This record gives sequence, structure tokens and C-alpha cells, in this order.
Amino acid sequence: MLELTQSQRARSAIREFKTITESLAIRGFYRPSGRFGKALENCLRELSPEIYGTMNDPRVVELKGLEYVIDRLPQGIEQATKIILTDEDQFDNTPFLKIEPLKRRRKCYRINNNELCLIISRGISEIYDIVTHMTFLNIEAKKIFKRMHDDYGNIRAEWSKLEKVVNRTDALSSEELDSAIWNMSIILGRPYHETREFYEYLEQNRFEHQSSNGLFSLIYHLGKRLQRDQQSRDDALVIYFTPSLMSIIGHQRYGKLWASKVDHEIFSRNLHHRALHIISANLHSVVNLIYGYAATKSSLKANVDTKDIYAFCAALKDKSSQILEFALKRGLYLIPDQSGANIDCQLIDTALIGDIEFHPELNIDLINIKDKPLILVMDYAFGAQAFEAMEQLLKAFEQNGQKKALKDGSISIMGKAGILPGDKGDIMLATAHVCEGTSDNYLFDNELSAKDFDSEVRVYVGPMATVLGTSLQNKDVLTMFMSDWKAVGLEMEGGHYHKAINASIIKGNIPSNTKVRYAYYASDNPLKSGSTLAAGAMGKEGIKPTYMITKVILEKILPFAKSVEQKS
Repeated sequence: MLELTQSQRARSAIREFKTITESLAIRGFYRPSGRFGKALENCLRELSPEIYGTMNDPRVVELKGLEYVIDRLPQGIEQATKIILTDEDQFDNTPFLKIEPLKRRRKCYRINNNELCLIISRGISEIYDIVTHMTFLNIEAKKIFKRMHDDYGNIRAEWSKLEKVVNRTDALSSEELDSAIWNMSIILGRPYHETREFYEYLEQNRFEHQSSNGLFSLIYHLGKRLQRDQQSRDDALVIYFTPSLMSIIGHQRYGKLWASKVDHEIFSRNLHHRALHIISANLHSVVNLIYGYAATKSSLKANVDTKDIYAFCAALKDKSSQILEFALKRGLYLIPDQSGANIDCQLIDTALIGDIEFHPELNIDLINIKDKPLILVMDYAFGAQAFEAMEQLLKAFEQNGQKKALKDGSISIMGKAGILPGDKGDIMLATAHVCEGTSDNYLFDNELSAKDFDSEVRVYVGPMATVLGTSLQNKDVLTMFMSDWKAVGLEMEGGHYHKAINASIIKGNIPSNTKVRYAYYASDNPLKSGSTLAAGAMGKEGIKPTYMITKVILEKILPFAKSVEQKS
């Protein structure tokens, strides 16, 4: 029998996880502690994703992985015994509490203490995401459950102490808190300082964002849920997929509604005859670069270095409302999402920007551009959702039975991605997208090149791997992408965007020579311990690459006067 390499086994585990997840969505339900849940668990254990650290070590609970997952699932997930995934948001004018995870744009509703409903509006990638997180959560819950009892099956003293803390109605004193965290560290198999750090992180989010129930409640209820699973099948956690859910996958229901709203905004303002430049990015960097200097120059603190464009941009963090008020009077239109796709947009009519002063290091020109373009900034899509959003956006708009095509100018994709050969804050320029789990691979001419960027930031050029999920990767798979495909990074949307662009060219919706730009800044390096996404957000180190990419894209769309003269 042919022996598989570690990379081949990992890729097989990813394929099996994907297949099981899709079949369960069609089946309609599964129990994480049941046969199918164990099959998913085996796949995840075989894969052993870097982002989940010590998941496969039965002696310790993986805290960074827990932090990552809890931030992306709704508050109270640890107490739920029934989780329903549906595409239909039927909760307007109902008494059910709407909740949203801290770091994932996802509508969720608490039906009661034990039942949650999650609205799936972003396609199959969102289903993979939730099932992966729930599988990891169940693995860690099993570890916690084992720590409840000693070798003789009796409740351990540490667990009894935890139960008393959870059931207390009054606040712990400083000494009592220290003792409780020490006790928790024994249950988790983690050092005191790591447990304390996790406790403080959850407490901060509990009070600031209401996104978690705190460390003691989280660990206690994860263990108790496993106990209920074993004691009674009726009380075991069940994850349901509504019948309508799979029928909308591939039918682009939310994408059509979203694109229709964007098209309506453009046509209702009689702007459809102008070249449209689409930018997939965050919703602050383009607006800040175009309007920020004129809006805030006189009000910034004296110690801010306004001459350095990146130091200046860093100082704009608390000036968003001031910049927005300024921009709304000079060509900026907001298009908040009303479809459920969770992709807000901004439309910038450059003809209305006027003769405002731009930052001296921003080499753009409006005065000498005869045909003033439109810029559409669309917020980040999620995984495979990128295909339906872009494909629907590039279609001709139907109005009164007639099809009216948008005049497309260019498509720029700016995103954050995991880097393979470099570090956080570096930049990656894609020359192709290699789609994991399929034979879809896309070569293209990227209008961006390394020479467009400042030499002080490292730029890596090469293929990008478009993966099923950031939680479904390990070193063996990533090393394969880097060695076989010469990939410089991994992300979740680029291949799906380009599939939509190619489809639109074939259908005649956009010209074959439409300019495309793909640039990513490194949010993590999943091959380096302590540098995965679970290690935390980028912080200030993400400002320079984010604005550098935005700056280069704007300079391509609105070239400086010298560039205009050279072209003419």
C-alpha cells in the first residue's frame, strides 16, 4: 500500500472535512459528540492546524485557539445545546436578542439560554468556518470534562471550587480572584500568567463589547455541556441546518440583492456613464487618503508629523467622524448594506471632490483628468462569497426591462493575508491564485509591481493560495504551497474574485483588457510559532502596509499630472 506523505494526509483531511460538512448541511443536522462529529474531529486532529496550537495535546487546554474561536462565535455558545444555521432572517419585531461576534460580521439571535440561531448570508465558506470552530470547541470541551474528575470518577476539588466561583452573585476580592485564577490554571494545565492573561482578555471584551461571558463561565459550561452530552442524548448539543440553507448556496440570493442596491445608487445618480473603478478594501483607508489631509490638517496635534504620509495616517484613527463629515459634502456617498450580505460600500464621485489639498506625498491629480472616474469601495467579502458579490456587481443592470452595463475601469483587490516567506507587515503581490481543493488556478497580469512600493517595506511577488479556511491549514500543507506552487501567501477571497472576473469577461460583461490589481499585507505568518492569527491583531504595524497599498492603487486610478502628460 502506498504510504502518503504528511502533506498528502493533511490535504486528504481537508477534503474529507469539506465533504462531511457539505453532506451534513444536506442531511440537516449532526451532533458534535455523535458519529459525524467524531469524523470531523478526526479530520481536524489529523490536520492539526497551526492556528489551534496544542489542540492535540490532551494534557492542556489550547487558550489562544479558544480566544480566536470565541471571538468569532456568538456570546453564550458554550451553553448552547441547540444551534440552528439558516439563511432566513425572520427575527424582525421579535423578542429574541440579536448578538454579533466580536470579530466576525455575523447576525445571531439568542432564542433562550440554550438555543442560538445563526444567519448564514455569506455562502459555503461561512458554514465551513462555523463547523470548524465548533469542532475545535468540542475537542477542548472534552479535555475540560476529563479534568472534572479524578482517576476514581469523583469530582475534583479544583472543579468544585470553580463551580462555587461561577455560582457566586457577588464580586471576588483581589485575593479571591488570584486564588480562583490559580485554581483555573490547574484545570487548564496552563501556567498562572497565561491563564491570567486569558482571563483579562475575556473580561475586557465582556465589559466593552458584551462578546463573552468571562473565563470562569466559559470553562465551566464547556465542561458541563459535555457532561450533559454523556448523561442524556436528549440534552446533547445538536447543530441544525435548515432546508432552505443549502438551496441558496450557489444561487447568489444575497449577492443579487447587494449588487442591485449598488447599481441602483449609481444609476439613480446618473453616474453609470462614468468609468467605475472597484476597490475591495477596508472602509477607511481610501477615504482617509483622499479627504483626510484637507479635513484634519489644521486640527491635528502639534506633535504629529504631517509631512510623513504614514505617520499622518496613523494620527487619523480618532478623526473618522470629522473626515466623514468633510467627505460627504465632496462626492462621498455611503451605501450601507441592507441585503444581509454584510458588505457595506462607499461611492466616491471624483468630479465633486473639488480642488482640495491632498497630502504632498500622495501623487494623484484630478484637475488634468478630463473624464472624472467613480470609485466604488466595497468592504471585504468572506471566502467564496467574493465570487457571487463580484459576479453580480459586474453584470449589466436591468432597468425597465433594459440591460445597462456599467462602464468598468479597473478592479483592485486589497486584503490581509498570511505570508509564507516573510513577516507581519510585509506586502504580497499576486501573480496567480491557486484554489485549494479544486483544479481552479488563475494566472493574470497584475498592474501592480514591486517597484511601485517604497523600498523600506519588503514586497514578495508570486502566486497566492486561496484556501477553504484559515483554520484548516497546517505547516505541511503550507510548505507544499510554498515549495510546489512557489506561493508567497494564503488568503480566502482572491481566487473567487478572479473566477468572477474571468466569468464576466467570457460573458462579455467587462472588457478582456480590464486592469486588475491584487495586493495583500501580511497579518500573520502561519508557519512561525506565535505568529498565527490566534496570536492577536496586528495593531500599529498594519498601518504602513495598508496605506501604502491604498496609496499605490489610488495613484494608478488618478495618476499625477506628469503621468497624464506622458500618456498623452
